[in-house]
Amino acid sequence: MTPKNLRPHRDDVLLAVVSVAAGLVFWALGVYSSPGRGFLPAWAALVPLVVLGAMELLRRTAPRVTLSVGTVGVIADQFTVGSLATVIIFTDLMYAAVVYGKPAMARRLPVTTGLITVVITIASLAWLRTPQALLIGAVTGIVSFAPALTGATLRNHREAAEAARLRAEQTALLAEMDRSQAVAAERARMARELHDMVANHLSAIAIHSTAALSIDTEATSRDALGVIRENSVQGLAEMRRLIGLLRDADGTHEPVAVPSLDGLDALVAQAGTNGSASGLTFELHDDRPPGEPAAAPVELAAYRIVQESLTNALKHAVPGTVTVRVARADGLLTVGVDSPYGDRPGPRAPGSGAGLIGMRERTELLGGEFTAGRAGAVWRVRASLPA
Repeated sequence: MTPKNLRPHRDDVLLAVVSVAAGLVFWALGVYSSPGRGFLPAWAALVPLVVLGAMELLRRTAPRVTLSVGTVGVIADQFTVGSLATVIIFTDLMYAAVVYGKPAMARRLPVTTGLITVVITIASLAWLRTPQALLIGAVTGIVSFAPALTGATLRNHREAAEAARLRAEQTALLAEMDRSQAVAAERARMARELHDMVANHLSAIAIHSTAALSIDTEATSRDALGVIRENSVQGLAEMRRLIGLLRDADGTHEPVAVPSLDGLDALVAQAGTNGSASGLTFELHDDRPPGEPAAAPVELAAYRIVQESLTNALKHAVPGTVTVRVARADGLLTVGVDSPYGDRPGPRAPGSGAGLIGMRERTELLGGEFTAGRAGAVWRVRASLPA
């Protein structure tokens, strides 16, 4: 223990000074707790008083030492004329030992002082054989057991309050972690939606603008400008819907219709229009049972996977046929897109890999399986989702 830790608290200094001063006043006035005892001269009562008063300075920093010295002092006080201030100081040292001592000592003292009180009460009755002997046990309980029990009660309340504070801090920390995770998950979801909604249109715009610049003919430029205008208008409309949802703090906007697999025909037809400049054709094989739609999140994920796969085909596939297959069996909704793979001679749009990441995230969030990679001369995308 460092000297700084041994420095007495200012309240303890005040308590020690007041206690010793009160004891000196009682002694000077001849107020003794046991005036009939004359084993030692009257001034001897001042020794336990001063010693226990000095122990008040260490009641917080060394409670075990102060209690041991205080016990010896209060016993020694019984062989003098006695000082009421000495007894009162001892009760405070007992209280402080429970409140500021180690947990083991704080648990033992109420039990020990309670047993001592019972033993002294029984011994007094057996020795004196008078009802007045109960007063000895009562005084013992007031001096030792009562302050120990009071200190234990206060300490329990403090520990309960500290535990509640720690639980509140942990709850706040967990809430902040949940909030951060929710924000991160929402940002990832927004990034996927924004990419899937806009990338298809921007890729078509990039491909056809490159084609118009590469093949400088009036017909090619007119066709490219038509496709560019159509995709830019649709992309702006989807951007406005997304921005409207993000700004809708009070929920006054009407909910936007969630894409489903019923819109695959229009999606594939649009991809065919956009892929004309790249020599791509698109086929759709929908083998789902009629009238059995999957859950909305599953259909949305499947739609976005097909949409992103068609966008990647527009960016990277060589001339040929892109085949889209959708089927449902054994509680699973399977989506597959095959596009011709090779060195593309014409215009192409750059890719960042975010589309594959988004498709994999969508699949894994629903507990499905996703694969994408080259299989010979075909780039194959497969997603299996629980229907």
